[in-house]
Amino acid sequence: MIVVRHAVLFAEYGQFYVQDVDAHDHAMRTGAAMDPDRPPGGWTEDAVQLHRTGLEPHSISVGTAREDLVETVLAVHTSPPQLTINAEHVVEADLDVPTGAVSILGCTQPPQPEHALTVTPGRYRTRVSYIPSAPPADSDPDAPGDHFNYQIDIWPVFEPSALTVVRQGTSPWAG
Repeated sequence: MIVVRHAVLFAEYGQFYVQDVDAHDHAMRTGAAMDPDRPPGGWTEDAVQLHRTGLEPHSISVGTAREDLVETVLAVHTSPPQLTINAEHVVEADLDVPTGAVSILGCTQPPQPEHALTVTPGRYRTRVSYIPSAPPADSDPDAPGDHFNYQIDIWPVFEPSALTVVRQGTSPWAG
């Protein structure tokens, strides 16, 4: 492992992002947002029901089991790490990071420097593992949904790969 960032984020709308913020913003301003066939936030029916991630240019929306504070860990590796044994759900997708800055952030939160990592610009394979956990401090005890720690592992790749559900969690899963 090269670098790790821990963050507690508010998962507005039951999601948070892993993204190259500047590249994603540029793509949305220059036409990708205007594609009438692209679902908002990449949330197709399969994204909602099966893989729990929405894909957009330079961005992965991670669906959460609750709209509340969630714990996240972003780890950069030189090669694929081992699977987390106690993860309930695991999904992998590619993330292009042309600016060399990858961040984790809530939907309406501005990017925070302490939630960003500098990487070599390029394509990364991203693995999101949903690990059952205790609630984070200050979470809402009345919010519905299970508590997970969202482990995001990334490593450089050179060939594109399709989104893959490595381990399918229970369904329905949120709420």
